[in-house]
Amino acid sequence: MAEFTPMIQQYLKIKASYKDCFLFFRLGDFYEMFFDDALSASRELEITLTSRDGGGEDRIPMCGIPYHSAANYIKNLVEKGYKVAICEQVEDPKQAKGVVKREVVQLITPGTVMEGTMLDDKENNYLASISYISNGEFIITYNDLSTGENSIAIIDRGWDAVLNELFNRPIKEIVISSDLEEKYQNDLTERLQVTLSYMDETLINEAFTNLVETISEEKLIQSFGRMLNYLQSTQKRTLDHLKPVQIIELEQFMTLDMYSKRNLELTETIMRKGKQGSLLWVIDQTVTAMGARMLKKWLERPLLQQNAIEKRYDLVEGFLEQFMEREAIREILKSIYDLERLSGRVSFGNVNARDLNQLKVSLSKIPQLKELLTQFVNQRVNKLGDHLDPLTDLYGLLDNSIIEDPPISIKEGGLIKDGYNQQLDEYRDASRNGKKWIAELEKKEKEETSIKSLKIGYNRVFGYYIEVTRANLHLLPEGKYERKQTLTNAERYITPELKEKESLILEAEEKSVDLEYLLFSELREQVKAYIPKLQALAEKISEIDVLQGFASVSELNDYNRPIFNSERRITIKDGRHPVVEKVMKNDSFVPNHVNMNDENDILLITGPNMSGKSTYMRQLALTAILAQIGCFVPCQSANLPVFDKIFTRIGAADDLVSGQSTFMVEMLEAKHAITNATENSLILLDEIGRGTSTYDGMALAQAIIEYLHEEVHAKTLFSTHYHELTSLEESLAKLKNIHVRAEEYQGKVVFLHQIQDGAADESYGIHVAKLAELPQSLIDRATVILKQFENDQTRETTKQTLVAEDDQQLSFFRQEQNKQKDNLTKHKVKDSNLLKSLKKINIMEMTPMEAMNELYRLQKKANEE
Repeated sequence: MAEFTPMIQQYLKIKASYKDCFLFFRLGDFYEMFFDDALSASRELEITLTSRDGGGEDRIPMCGIPYHSAANYIKNLVEKGYKVAICEQVEDPKQAKGVVKREVVQLITPGTVMEGTMLDDKENNYLASISYISNGEFIITYNDLSTGENSIAIIDRGWDAVLNELFNRPIKEIVISSDLEEKYQNDLTERLQVTLSYMDETLINEAFTNLVETISEEKLIQSFGRMLNYLQSTQKRTLDHLKPVQIIELEQFMTLDMYSKRNLELTETIMRKGKQGSLLWVIDQTVTAMGARMLKKWLERPLLQQNAIEKRYDLVEGFLEQFMEREAIREILKSIYDLERLSGRVSFGNVNARDLNQLKVSLSKIPQLKELLTQFVNQRVNKLGDHLDPLTDLYGLLDNSIIEDPPISIKEGGLIKDGYNQQLDEYRDASRNGKKWIAELEKKEKEETSIKSLKIGYNRVFGYYIEVTRANLHLLPEGKYERKQTLTNAERYITPELKEKESLILEAEEKSVDLEYLLFSELREQVKAYIPKLQALAEKISEIDVLQGFASVSELNDYNRPIFNSERRITIKDGRHPVVEKVMKNDSFVPNHVNMNDENDILLITGPNMSGKSTYMRQLALTAILAQIGCFVPCQSANLPVFDKIFTRIGAADDLVSGQSTFMVEMLEAKHAITNATENSLILLDEIGRGTSTYDGMALAQAIIEYLHEEVHAKTLFSTHYHELTSLEESLAKLKNIHVRAEEYQGKVVFLHQIQDGAADESYGIHVAKLAELPQSLIDRATVILKQFENDQTRETTKQTLVAEDDQQLSFFRQEQNKQKDNLTKHKVKDSNLLKSLKKINIMEMTPMEAMNELYRLQKKANEE
């Protein structure tokens, strides 16, 4: 480093502590970046790359951005997953001996963003940390720095369960220990696409012990300590707004894995990755940012406790019954700002006078909100207002201190009301009277000199001055005016009298500005004491907002209150898919019933493509989720069990990141459902087996159905194009065939989208190809080939191929639960040739697909011999 200039040496020394960050190095009015940072930043931000002499042999790559417009550049980098270290001058350049002292004052990362322009108002910005305990047990800690929320969850079902849990929340960054296994780190970056940060320190500073007072287990305290130490090391400022840690009891909520959340499009669509078209898009009738965030949290974690769900129903019903009062509440809520994030900004020290005015306006609405809630007949709604604290003292403090329309800057004065501070009033009086005296002096000078164009002005360099044009210089009296500045067409003068008054005015103005900043800082500290109460108030307002939103969407879309039962019965009359129904907008959605009692665990759904099988399956799952978050549901009536888990295998997609084919993804998702479901779960399986050969697919599909029927007993909707499987209704007592109606009319297929009992007659695949407008010659050829297939192989023959003895069934999923040993070793192999073939197989070197194909070949050979 000795070859570099002192300033570059300083840069390199600071950069060494922030190797994984862009270092924004303050030089005057710019943040500069050097070396590799400059090369990367110029590319990512599309700014000009230059160079400078740094003292070495070669010029140093350099790029820079103006500090006053840095926010947008920082936002750009953070959204791409980068970290930015802000390095400021912490010493007055006039007093510096040598290079001005600089330090990193804040580290901005994807999970620790605080600036409003970088945050989505309706979305939490979570930072997570993971601590590995032992034997497949992990602890996950969540923090939203912008709201102060802290929570913690224990995951004891292995790494896949960790991924499912993390996928369930909008995580931007994850803090881990430096020794977490590399395979886990790769999963986090590649599958979840988050930024990784490292923190090994887990001891909690005494100042923060109040955050873990309710936690007794040391492993939980240390896990939160990892998160807390990372926040302290990156933010370098007070964190008074952090809330006590809440333990997430995962067994109190419905389990929704990453596959189900994605396939059901709960918060974003699969194709566009946006909110529009998701379930959240349909039901979000909240009017505050706080309420929108709470709704999303409720949707991510449906309840399992029926009493808690029924309580929400009662509140929704109460809001539904009184439209006018509910609309009045909506109007009041529109005037309430984001109290959670305002509290965070107060604690963080980046709140301005306008933010405090927003806080004052919000508090002014609380008495009106309380009064409106007392007008509801429903007792639960009526009592919601009892817990709303209007914080009268805080409102009075803000009302007495901040003017109605303050400036954005807090360092230039003009934001504190007259009468709030006596000293400030005296300074202002001196300043105002001084300016009045200046105006009177200008008038007097004009009269004495008879120069009508004479004026008294002010600038920061020369202060106050008397300006006279050159044409009138001869009218000035001798000896009274002292020349100050010469202009092209005028001269500027000063008098002893004006100079004395200038000193008084400027001193008063300077002291006034300094005092206002001091008073505002003190005011901010006073507001900080109210943060816990503000956060409690924000939570209550959020809950009111979500519940009135449920009532609004239920009234708007004709949703009804469901009933729960403990007999595992599903009875839905005229059920509808909430999203498809809204998108269609023309009342053409065809509702359908769902009926499943204790004697019926599996509905086997057949019917042509585009007929509505997937829609029918999804709408049941969405209805169950809506019911368990406390919202009314899209149907005429519903009687449901409380589902503990929902699993889905819908749609086809390669997992290119992990190198898995569509079929492997299909098998993994099916395995996940089958091995984790209970009899109180809901499983949706859409066309299992279509990713492989016909015989393989049918064999797998039948084996899965039989396993679900005999071992799992979960309520299952299973759609298929393998019509041969419909014969299972005869052998499986709790399986029932249903189909989606379609009629052929004048050579064209008409989809009726109606569910009826029994199996479908045919698949109408060629008719769907016609609708897609494939070339007519291709359609004609397909028709000929289809007739040949139908002549060569009847359905009965296919059934005989599929039906096999129990000792020859596929044991792929049974092996996952270790409930039985390998079927091939349990049965005697009668034929010596078959035994030889079996011994030659090296299972450990075969892919899953090769293993399945070899098993099918052996089964076929056994049947033949």
